[in-house]
Amino acid sequence: MDGRWYVYFAAGATDNVWAIRMYVLEGTGANPLTATWTERGQIRTPWETFALDASTFVTNGVRYLVWAQAEPGIATNSNLYLARMSNPWTITGTPTRIAVPTLDWEMRGGVKVNEGPAVLQRGGRVFLTYSASATDANYCLGLLTAPAGGDLLNASSWVKSPQPVFTSNAATGQWGPGHNSFTVSEDGRSDILVYHDRSYRDITGDPLRDPNRRTRLQKLYWNADGTPNFGIPVPDGATPVRLRSDNQPDRFVRHYDYRARPVTDATGNADATFVLE
Repeated sequence: MDGRWYVYFAAGATDNVWAIRMYVLEGTGANPLTATWTERGQIRTPWETFALDASTFVTNGVRYLVWAQAEPGIATNSNLYLARMSNPWTITGTPTRIAVPTLDWEMRGGVKVNEGPAVLQRGGRVFLTYSASATDANYCLGLLTAPAGGDLLNASSWVKSPQPVFTSNAATGQWGPGHNSFTVSEDGRSDILVYHDRSYRDITGDPLRDPNRRTRLQKLYWNADGTPNFGIPVPDGATPVRLRSDNQPDRFVRHYDYRARPVTDATGNADATFVLE
């Protein structure tokens, strides 16, 4: 941003690991690996409470910060908030609460969680993913959508999808996918979904203390209506792909009983993925 590098991170206090707050590092230099780094300090919000998962994005020339925080007076573990930024480590104006865990799949495992926001923009819309529920097999991704030309600081601009968009999948052996981000492939042609999960379902004790979440990547697809198509978390091993119809670009190939057929909805279907050998 403006010729400098920024890293957003969360940290607890030495005497209280759960006194988690958001902080910013600033780096100067062309190469981030050899840059000179300075801690710009804590990102201050209206409340001195549990806060983490800061992410930043620009829409219509305005830079925003989106994050998760526990707000006094609301009986949830964390909600999602949005604010304008005056510089890369300072918010300005009154933050807007854009999401609170209210749906069943956002409150499983004994917690009420909206966290880990990440933004993807395409076709005049802002898509904001977030993670919900406990960090075990219940962990999943939800989706908020807003028009890019609308008032993003108006909570009513954001529409929450009624069902999660990315969940555990027994067929592929992946459990608790969540806390994602987005990037693009090296050739710039594909959007890439980055997330973490586990290769097993059952956890003994507090899932927050289970150390075996690992980072995973897979291709993100798009529906004909311009919305993101997350599909299912791919299995371990060779990376599977979807095969798009050449003359019907809104259709993908599914296989059944040794036959192939193009369908418009391949979301959540393991039989719509192939391993090329």
